[in-house]
Amino acid sequence: METMKNKGRGRTIKVDYLARVEGEGSLLVKTKNGQVDDVKFKIFEPPRFFEAFLRGRKYSEAPDITARICGICPVAYQMSSVHSIENAFGVKVDGQLRELRRLLYCGEWIESHALHVYMLHAPDFLGYDDAIQLAKDHGDTVQRGLRMKKTGNDLVAVLAGREIHPINVKIGGFYKLPQKKDFAEILEKLKRARDESYETVLWTATLPFPDFEYDYEFVALSHPNEYSFNEGRLISNTGLNIDIREYELVFHEMHAAYSNALQSTMKGKGAYFVGPLARYNLNFDKLSPLAKQAAKEAKAEPPILNPFKSIIARSVETLYACDEAIRIIENYEPPEKAAVDYDVRPGFGFGCTEAPRGILYHRYLIGDNGLIKDAKIVPPTSQNQRMIESDLRNFVTANINLPKQDLTLRCEQVIRNYDPCISCATHFLKLEISE
Repeated sequence: METMKNKGRGRTIKVDYLARVEGEGSLLVKTKNGQVDDVKFKIFEPPRFFEAFLRGRKYSEAPDITARICGICPVAYQMSSVHSIENAFGVKVDGQLRELRRLLYCGEWIESHALHVYMLHAPDFLGYDDAIQLAKDHGDTVQRGLRMKKTGNDLVAVLAGREIHPINVKIGGFYKLPQKKDFAEILEKLKRARDESYETVLWTATLPFPDFEYDYEFVALSHPNEYSFNEGRLISNTGLNIDIREYELVFHEMHAAYSNALQSTMKGKGAYFVGPLARYNLNFDKLSPLAKQAAKEAKAEPPILNPFKSIIARSVETLYACDEAIRIIENYEPPEKAAVDYDVRPGFGFGCTEAPRGILYHRYLIGDNGLIKDAKIVPPTSQNQRMIESDLRNFVTANINLPKQDLTLRCEQVIRNYDPCISCATHFLKLEISE
């Protein structure tokens, strides 16, 4: 079997099409004289130009347009869009309407996290090519993941009209309010999913994890009273604490020639880490008692600095989302109106919510006529791209003597630790045509 031990020779690790990620990307790692010489996480899926699509459209169309960016996390795009436009108009949504927005986010976290944990990430740890092969030997385990994912999808459908690209969200609230009876069936499914999520936490904690840790710059939303979905300030483990409208003063996007997605960095610092592991480490004290109990039983209390253990953080978040959804439904009383009133006015609006994969930033400029003059969207995957490349460099450096086939598989897993949503990330580049 070929190994990386010959330090006098250069080696190349190349994966033309990454498996078990959403979208199209590839991997290239080159070594020379026993050292890592080059690392590229290439995103070659064609740009999709959503920011350009939004220009000239009515503000009220933005939530439905942006929901089409992703079929896995459309709620995150809708919520960031809605919060940004409401910020521009000075709209405040609270009470049961605010709770329903949290409930909608719970559904998305449950379905997205369950998909990643069971279908995309677990095969890496257990030595299978995919979830279909995994199911042959661990059918009950895979069925548990599928039930959890379906429960998340069903919750989104009850509240937002359909499972994918929901249609019931609008500026100020919702088009139509659910009644208490509408939640009866999904409530029982959520209680089962909560139990299965607890089992998932304990199960993921037993997986074999590579010995790999790094001193990361974690960034996430933080709210004083709750585990953040929709609102809060942006904080980090090194002292960052800013309002969302200050985002572009701290974070900067750059273009790498080999990628169709812009890469985001912290000005003066470089790469940073967003997503479940960042939220988990920064906001653990805001989790529900049951979620904290599961983490303690799994011996997975923070800080966790091993990115391979992000699968545990996702599992704890899934348990929290089930627990939070049950709390909201059991306390739900339909408000008098499905949406709050507001006046359309020109100005800038800023929004940032926690997509399953990390912070998702939106900024809009609204004109006098309510039309969008400019839009900026920064998805989690473009923010994690530089950190993924950093992890690849550090992991290969520490494991350069592994057989090439084994090291290649581990490099793919390094990427899957972040659950990258490549399709989300490819709508940033400007299109210029020279005559």
